[in-house]
Amino acid sequence: MKYIVLFLFLGFYFSAFAQEEIPIGSIKGKVIAAEELYPLIGVNVVVKDKNIGAVSNTEGNFEIKKLPAGSYILIFSYVGYETYSQTDVIIRPGRITFVEAKLKESSVQMNDVVVSAGYFNELDAQPVSAVNFSTEEIRRSPGAAGDVSRILFGLPSLAKTNDQKNSLIVRGGSPMENAFFVDNIEIPNINHYGTQGSSEGPIGVINVDFLKDVNFLAGGFGVNYGDRLSSVMEMTFREGNREQFDFQLDASFQALGGQFEGPINSGKGSYLFSARRSYLDWIFSSTQINGPVPTYSDFHSKVVYDLSDKMKLTILDITSIDKSNQSYEEGLKFEDNYFGHYNGNKNTFGINLLNIWNKSGYSNLSFSHNYLDISNGVSEVRTKDKLYFNESIEHEFALRNLNHFKLSDDVQLQFGFDAKYSSNDYDHHYYPFVDRQGYTSAELAVNHKFNGMKAGLFASAQMNLLSDLSLTAGLRADYFDFNKKTNLSPRMNITYKVTDVTQLYVSEGIFYQTLPFIILSQNKAFKDLKNPLAYHSILGVSHLLTEDTRLTLEIYSKDYRDCPINPNQPEEFVMDQAVENPVFLNNDQLVNSVKAYSRGIELMIQKKLAKDFYGMMSASYFRSRYMDGKSDWHNRIYDNKFTFSTEGGYKPNDQWEFSLRWIYAGGAPYSPFDISASETAYKGIVDKSRMYTERLPDYHSLNVRVDKRFNFYSSSIVLYISVWNVYARENIWAYSWDEVNNKVKAEKSWATLPVFGVEYEF
Repeated sequence: MKYIVLFLFLGFYFSAFAQEEIPIGSIKGKVIAAEELYPLIGVNVVVKDKNIGAVSNTEGNFEIKKLPAGSYILIFSYVGYETYSQTDVIIRPGRITFVEAKLKESSVQMNDVVVSAGYFNELDAQPVSAVNFSTEEIRRSPGAAGDVSRILFGLPSLAKTNDQKNSLIVRGGSPMENAFFVDNIEIPNINHYGTQGSSEGPIGVINVDFLKDVNFLAGGFGVNYGDRLSSVMEMTFREGNREQFDFQLDASFQALGGQFEGPINSGKGSYLFSARRSYLDWIFSSTQINGPVPTYSDFHSKVVYDLSDKMKLTILDITSIDKSNQSYEEGLKFEDNYFGHYNGNKNTFGINLLNIWNKSGYSNLSFSHNYLDISNGVSEVRTKDKLYFNESIEHEFALRNLNHFKLSDDVQLQFGFDAKYSSNDYDHHYYPFVDRQGYTSAELAVNHKFNGMKAGLFASAQMNLLSDLSLTAGLRADYFDFNKKTNLSPRMNITYKVTDVTQLYVSEGIFYQTLPFIILSQNKAFKDLKNPLAYHSILGVSHLLTEDTRLTLEIYSKDYRDCPINPNQPEEFVMDQAVENPVFLNNDQLVNSVKAYSRGIELMIQKKLAKDFYGMMSASYFRSRYMDGKSDWHNRIYDNKFTFSTEGGYKPNDQWEFSLRWIYAGGAPYSPFDISASETAYKGIVDKSRMYTERLPDYHSLNVRVDKRFNFYSSSIVLYISVWNVYARENIWAYSWDEVNNKVKAEKSWATLPVFGVEYEF
């Protein structure tokens, strides 16, 4: 309540200085063809419900001046192309808002007026298991707290983990099976305190104010993406202002930061830079509160420059610095099982060259370097015994080429290659310990360099077989020099347009992924291991209920083969190991003998902000299981079986916005403890005969958010407050063994938690 009072006080305070006369801003933008990316000339751009608009020039550019500050919808129409409506175009006082619209060629000519796919045509090229979020949908998402991964939690393809982590469990797959790309450049992990060899963590690195949009592909993705079994997240960073210098200050529950942007060489390019730092350690030190407080910082920069009217150079850099240290005394005081330290530095640097070939297509060529430096040590509180020590330095150099060529009106080709070279220096020490099955793991020391090269070639063709029937077929070949394996991955999507508002689609494909280097480095004999694979089968229907509301229904099956198992821990599924633990453990022995599967049905209704309301509702039923080393089947760790979520918002005017998200999920499986064995060992020992047979209580939680915008002559302030778990549901995300008190302990998600922030733009 005190945070809500503070929010209202600040609102009244800033209202006293707000302008009675609404300030103005302007829109500049560019219209291009969706597939070939060349500029479109003569496109009509209209501001919905306003008698104002513009026409794109010979370079595809347009400008709309002197718009009152507020939120607008732009409608793009062009002969031979599908009409497109872009929502949430925010005009800020004294600022220029830049918009890029991609129009898709119309496959049919219609004389009658029909409901069009104008709000959703950004995904026509990838209709299978895909969803798009715009920059404003990302910013205002309730319960996300500026974390791009948490924005996706309402999707039916994601299992529910816990509030403390942002793990993406996509259709039963572990976080190590997900890929992330920013502007054609891959980033291995987009989180602070990320799990090495996986993609999860507690706090997102990506600055959501940089995002132009996000495409999330939950399965059936094209051959241009390889080395992942479950999902791909495509993120696009916006460009900086090419006309003027802009600055923004941010303060939120997690961090303080700022960003600035401006033109280069009279608008031939632009720059965009941000810096953020968490500040809870400052608060704790000033109030003399004792306890371990993790700290983190991150820095983002993007520079673009037009080498010509058809060639653009992009330079990207993302850096994060994480520090955490818990002493033995602190671990004892807070009754934790472990204490230790974590220091991590990550950097992604990339250069991308976009070359447009007139109206025939384009090519994207990128070079990137990923750097990871980790120092991590963990010891037991009760005994002070060392468990794990890790000093790692990883370098990954990547080259990626993607080409799109329009062969004819009915045939589009896509082809290219990617290559990675990794140079890793590992110093790992796994000390002897008794695992949760009661097995004793021997000591293992890994102290050597581990290098590896991966290379892939891919090609696909998208063909309009009939006016209503299209086929995309492709083949990918991947080579990994460590195990000398070459894998072929054929994939196919068929889409049938039943009516102007309904389409059916089917997808089949094979997907391979190499095991993380942090695992492969533990034994030279792992060069004989196969790469795990998954068969994706998807059947779906997409139907426009209205021009701004879409319903999708999908049935999927994902079958895994050649998954690794540790003979010394035959009941555990190695690929899920880092979900329950912050690291991959000692796996000095592995064999390829495990199968797994995930099957389910998903329903989603998504409504864009065409007027006052927007929202999304989803539901799913799925089962995800694995076969252990004894040929017994078990539930995978986040087999919720059933999930339901609803989220949305109401925007009565340009100053206020109200939104909420409610998520329900069936209880995740867990393995009950053998109480007698655990009490004897002073350690949690599970009953091996009941692996993942019990279920946690069902999860449900309500998050709400209120945004208030204040416009001044040449600046604006946005205040927001988001309250997580409004009705204080006691959600249990795990049962652990308290080694200090020698008893079972319920691990609970956050109680009611206020998350607040302020953005000052000038």
